Amino acid sequence: MTLNAPIAPRRPHTLVRPSGDVQDPYAWLLEKEDAETLQYLNDENEFCRQWFSSHASLTEQIFSTIKSRIQEDDASHPVAHGGWWYTSRTEAGKAYSIHSRGRSASTATDNVLIDENIEADGHDYFSLGAFEVSNNTRLLAWSSDTDGGEYFTLHIRDTETNTDSLDVISETAFGGVAWSTNDQWLFYVTPDEQMRPWQVWRHQVGTDVTDDVLVYEDADERFFVGVAASRSGQWIMIESSSKTSSETWILDASTPTAQLRSVAARRDDIEYTVDHWGTEFAIITNLGAVDFQVMTASTSNPSEWTPFLPHVAGERITQFECFESFAVMQRWVSGQQIISLVNKDASLTYVDVLKEPHEIELDTNPDFETDGIRLSYQSLTVPHTTAWYSLATGEVSTLKQVQVNACNVNNYVSERIWASSHDGVPVPVDIVHHRDTPLNGTAPAMVYVYGAYEISVAPWFSVARLSLLDQGWIWALAHPRGGGEMGRDWYLQGRLLHKRNTFTDTIAVATHLADSHICDGNKIVVRGASAGGLTVGACITMEPTRFAGAIAEVPFVDVVTTMSDPSLPLTVTEWEEWGDPRTEPYASYIASYSPYDNTKSVNYPQLYVTAGLNDPRVSYHEPAKWVARMRHESPTTTVVLKCDMGAGHGGPSGRYDQWRDEAQTLSFAIDCVQ
Repeated sequence: MTLNAPIAPRRPHTLVRPSGDVQDPYAWLLEKEDAETLQYLNDENEFCRQWFSSHASLTEQIFSTIKSRIQEDDASHPVAHGGWWYTSRTEAGKAYSIHSRGRSASTATDNVLIDENIEADGHDYFSLGAFEVSNNTRLLAWSSDTDGGEYFTLHIRDTETNTDSLDVISETAFGGVAWSTNDQWLFYVTPDEQMRPWQVWRHQVGTDVTDDVLVYEDADERFFVGVAASRSGQWIMIESSSKTSSETWILDASTPTAQLRSVAARRDDIEYTVDHWGTEFAIITNLGAVDFQVMTASTSNPSEWTPFLPHVAGERITQFECFESFAVMQRWVSGQQIISLVNKDASLTYVDVLKEPHEIELDTNPDFETDGIRLSYQSLTVPHTTAWYSLATGEVSTLKQVQVNACNVNNYVSERIWASSHDGVPVPVDIVHHRDTPLNGTAPAMVYVYGAYEISVAPWFSVARLSLLDQGWIWALAHPRGGGEMGRDWYLQGRLLHKRNTFTDTIAVATHLADSHICDGNKIVVRGASAGGLTVGACITMEPTRFAGAIAEVPFVDVVTTMSDPSLPLTVTEWEEWGDPRTEPYASYIASYSPYDNTKSVNYPQLYVTAGLNDPRVSYHEPAKWVARMRHESPTTTVVLKCDMGAGHGGPSGRYDQWRDEAQTLSFAIDCVQ
């Protein structure tokens, strides 16, 4: 069957840039409501449907395997809090989770608080945002987004009658909510027109929302605002942060109408976060500490900081969570997450769970007074595990491990290897494969990458990924500069005028896999999403023959144009990550790697691109324009675009749609190497 891909009309449109004017023939695709734009996207979706229909058998096989391996009827291990035990569960045939509680662990499913399946009825998309039970456990503040645009409608539910009050607050941000001590007041966040969370409001339960009081507003467009209560419940904390600095305001939760106090005034290039620890606040900050240190301050004088845990170069402190008699510190050291218990005398106890590279996180721990902590961990070969760490014994015991049906997870092996980048810098790579797959240069491989915002991507277990591994694939998780896995400097060497290091690191990973005969160098597929999609696009424009296929999900590929338009969502706050291309040297530097600006008349690897019409983070027109230009410049390249017309940045929301979506993506990858 011959498929005819849509060809977007080219129309003159001049973009004025410091480095010289350029033509953008697909700028008309920015008109979201225009009938021709929508028709073009629908035509692309029809082409996508036809392309995958010719691969329907493989897609269905992968989907069926994914579904058969997942325990469809499942529940989280219950969490105790305030005289109740809370759990979330899924039921076969239902797309979304059900959240409930009971008076004991065995009855935790008895009282349903939120059934997402009911709330999602009538919507193509559903995402639960806030889920915060009041201190007296009677009220539940919850919010939802029903189109992927990330505007959340906030409700207050009476858990005894299971009904929502008339206190409905529309268009809130996903920036948290916080209850006052007496549960009469609820704090929440709203976004501005560019989707930036910028205001904190105080709502009195039972009153009209038009009477809500503005508590805090940050007019600086670089800063995002969030609100939360401390684990102790004694403080409301409002944090405003840009990519390079931050400020925290505090409020005694028992006096919710009092004035805010600043912990420390914001300063350029100084970041800090605050948690409540008895009579003190614990503060992690980069003040005089590239990889951060821990300070303390009295609650009565929070601006006077005293050193507590010193800075250690290369050991990036990312989290410091306080409980009544101890704290939990999370660090990234040499590409591995580490969790340690911290006593008030500053002594540390390391929590050991796995020897192989892995993810380890604090799980849900709502109680300030506790004799242990819940952890979660996983790796490329170990399914997601919920565990309990006992303070008394120092032992870690398993509470629950995700069950993988019809599969022996011991059949898979993983290891960390290192690839040398263009400048000799070693780049960590975590690989996994079936133990029967020979590492002799014959296997296909997928390289997954992110590499931005100092986001550290820990190895995680994926049931869907097993479908590739069972077919003899190598799966590699690259950790290029721009991420945070190797410390703050690792991030700094992959942003602004060093951004190209992210792309050359990723290309080096693929080259190392091929040159070391770990995989077949002609059968490598690169995959990434959002900023990782930018890396995918940059890699195939820089080295189009290195990869057999590329999967770019909601990719940020029109970097110069987007970063030049401060009216677009999130642009201003992103300047600290990418630079402002309205001026040099950023104009020329960003233009040197932006995929849309560097698409040429060469043969590119087979390419699958996704977009979301309601995506507020990477607008649909970026991937759509890129695909249109790719088709014009390289008409022999197979390019498939799927634009989800009812979702946003995260793609489909229901789990069955997500599994089918992933099955399609994997079938595309397999087609690339055949």
